[in-house]
Amino acid sequence: MSKFFGWLKKDKPKSEPQDTPKSTPEAVQAESQQDPVQEAERQENNQHASDQVVVATEVDTSSTVTQPTEVEVTLDEGKVVDVQSIDPEDSVSLLTSDAEKTPAVNATPDVQVPVVIDDSPATVIEEETQPEPLKAQEKPAKIGLFAKLKQSLSRTKENLGSGFVSLFRGKAIDDELFEELETQLLVADVGIDTTSKIITKLTDSAKRNQLKDGYALYQLLKQQMSSILQEVSQPLEPKSESGPFVILMVGVNGVGKTTTIGKMAKQFQAQGKKVMLAAGDTFRAAAVEQLQVWGERNNIPVIAQKTGSDSASVIYDALESAKARNVDVLIADTAGRLQNKEHLMEELKKVVRVMRKINPAAPHEIMLTLDAATGQNAVSQTRLFNQAVGLTGITLTKLDGTAKGGVIFALADQFKIPIRYIGVGEGIDDLRPFSSEEFVDALFAENVTADDRSSDNHLLNE
Repeated sequence: MSKFFGWLKKDKPKSEPQDTPKSTPEAVQAESQQDPVQEAERQENNQHASDQVVVATEVDTSSTVTQPTEVEVTLDEGKVVDVQSIDPEDSVSLLTSDAEKTPAVNATPDVQVPVVIDDSPATVIEEETQPEPLKAQEKPAKIGLFAKLKQSLSRTKENLGSGFVSLFRGKAIDDELFEELETQLLVADVGIDTTSKIITKLTDSAKRNQLKDGYALYQLLKQQMSSILQEVSQPLEPKSESGPFVILMVGVNGVGKTTTIGKMAKQFQAQGKKVMLAAGDTFRAAAVEQLQVWGERNNIPVIAQKTGSDSASVIYDALESAKARNVDVLIADTAGRLQNKEHLMEELKKVVRVMRKINPAAPHEIMLTLDAATGQNAVSQTRLFNQAVGLTGITLTKLDGTAKGGVIFALADQFKIPIRYIGVGEGIDDLRPFSSEEFVDALFAENVTADDRSSDNHLLNE
């Protein structure tokens, strides 16, 4: 036996065999006793291995193999492990326990890097451009009342007022000039009768004062037309000592009665008056709803019944309610009706009779609403409504959208009925109490040069 071990020592290579068998503590101890040189080399290798990092592959113990993950494990000092001699099952338990105890040193987490989309240019453009139109809408440029009136009468001024400047400038006062002036007045719907009166008075004044300058005649025309309107410039002042002040609104379809009622109610309310509305237009369902919208918007009570009800009955109930609630102003709407329909005009007379049963003074104001765009047809409407119920006031609407505003002179000259309001726009403040002086100044406003003035101006006051 000793010869066999001696031969084994002679043939055993100095280098470590490639296929190392499974090591056990007993085998390591026996081998260290047999060869001191190999024991010294093994201790040196173990010392070097304690400072190294062993990279292993984490294996799932289940039957399903998942994607391997590299885990770095640091062995404790003084612990001797021969990697090649470790059993796979032992290596799994060893790596698992070490991984739980020692966190990964150089492991880099799989971080999701968010993708940032740079949309700042669009945001900046929106912030810079959007506020300007909003500001323009919320805070429109304010202009004076006189400037607003001038702007609203711009189309009427093309034929009247400042439109006469080019007609008179640099022309001699003769029959041809008066013919041109007459034509322009008729085009502006001043009317044949009223135009004839204006031309006759101008001709007489020009001959009497021996006027030769066109600008002096222009100023004389302005005074003549202003005097026509002064007689009907009487703003409405609702005052009543016996119950509410009752305003009955009449007119044909589509002239803006209901809208005018809403604007008037708002203005009266702003003056501190207690207002009530009566939806007497029971033939048009939209009229009742429209009036109720105005009432809800301004917190004004509206007395109404279902569509098709008797208009006189609705207004009767409204007047009784207004008296009970101590209302200051009651505004009653009526159905639009053509002035040539006698049975409809008779129905309007019935409404007036019913109101006078409650208050003999009612209605205190019977106001006719006219559309300025209808021109001379407004004269016919005024005549027939006045014959039926006796008008006490006129509201002329839509002056801002027509060149036929000259009809106001025909109405004032022929009927002498007070013009209470004029409508020059859609806003609440665009329903304005009529002022003849303000109206004429806006109508004749123009820039006149010094060359247009002459020494004949002193004759205008005669």
